[in-house]
Amino acid sequence: MVTRGQERCLSVWPLAEFGRLTEQMRQAPVTNKAARDYLRMLFAGASDEKPDKQGRITLPPMLREYAGLRRDCVVIGAMNRVEIWDAEAWAGYSSDQEQAFSELSEEVLPGIL
Repeated sequence: MVTRGQERCLSVWPLAEFGRLTEQMRQAPVTNKAARDYLRMLFAGASDEKPDKQGRITLPPMLREYAGLRRDCVVIGAMNRVEIWDAEAWAGYSSDQEQAFSELSEEVLPGIL
């Protein structure tokens, strides 16, 4: 499954993992506007893409436009999914996040690292 990711990238999920995510999101309260807004954007952009014989998938035009994918792209591993970024957008994002990455490990992952 390919869908919108945060920070204008695309998230590519294995179908089984996307199914688990969907089941967890069913618990979100429909009375919560932020939850409704998030789920609409996530699922309205979702596209079930099947790899061809060479393992390639098609990215629908709406998703390419959302992520600003025009020429050079970067594919990164993000734990249970991969993300596809415009190369310039990734360079800017990763540069901006480098210092925070160094400083936030204890806050974000206390006792793990």
